[in-house]
Amino acid sequence: MNQSFDKREGKIWFNGKLIDWENANLHVLNHGLHYASSVFEGERAYNGRVFKSKDHSERLFNAAKTMDMKIPFTIDEVLRAKEDLLNANNLVDAYVRPVVWRGSEMMAVSAQTTKINLAIAAWDWPSYFDPKQKMKGIKLDIAKWRRPDPATAPVHVKASGLYMICTLSKHDAEANGYSDALMLDWRGQVAEATGANIFFKMSDGNLHTPIPDCFLDGITRKTVINLAADLGIKTIERVIMPEEMKDAEECFLTGTAAEVTPVSEIGDIYKFVPGEISFKLIESYSRLVNHKN
Repeated sequence: MNQSFDKREGKIWFNGKLIDWENANLHVLNHGLHYASSVFEGERAYNGRVFKSKDHSERLFNAAKTMDMKIPFTIDEVLRAKEDLLNANNLVDAYVRPVVWRGSEMMAVSAQTTKINLAIAAWDWPSYFDPKQKMKGIKLDIAKWRRPDPATAPVHVKASGLYMICTLSKHDAEANGYSDALMLDWRGQVAEATGANIFFKMSDGNLHTPIPDCFLDGITRKTVINLAADLGIKTIERVIMPEEMKDAEECFLTGTAAEVTPVSEIGDIYKFVPGEISFKLIESYSRLVNHKN
């Protein structure tokens, strides 16, 4: 059984100081817990360096601003904090989780005077999906929950509340024997997986991916589009309807945790064979993050 995250050892960067893991605690009357006034990032360190560290930190600050939270540190301070944290915990390959939240000073919808907190944790990180299954292609269910209209939620930031339907969708998928779930948006268009963007290689030889107008335009997503261009592969961002997936030859997910993960099946309806483009992008992405380019 995996070790509970509150029982681990090491240091956590907490509001400007490195403290013992076991002491990084919050009160139960916490605005972030009750009202989801929290934003976070998911980052990966390879060979001791956080990949796209500044991009992630800039996105964190933009997300906090969108959520009306002013982070009491600078981006440069956060960049240094991540380096200090990796060194303090002797981590080389790790997952890094900065999180910003409103504190306990007010416990109501209005939270004008709550303290804005920032913590960063890091830990060893295995493959997000089973490594052997990943190369064969994982199977996705089709979620009953949908990505919301941008007029109803701050859909372009990593806000904690937006992940509620992701957890529900992934739980349903795993209960049905799948690794993850494909989420449509409120219009019925293909959107993304629960924590990763999705791409299809179509018969025209190009990659096709949904327009990120109601979900996060992932840092890995943008990286893979650039890597594909370097390989001479064009990416078309467009509306994709579910029935179009029957014409796709390859499919894969992209994300900080997922990296580039081939998909072999969606909803026991749409079938794909992990192929040349998927494997080339896996290799290119691996070389990039491990500083071998």
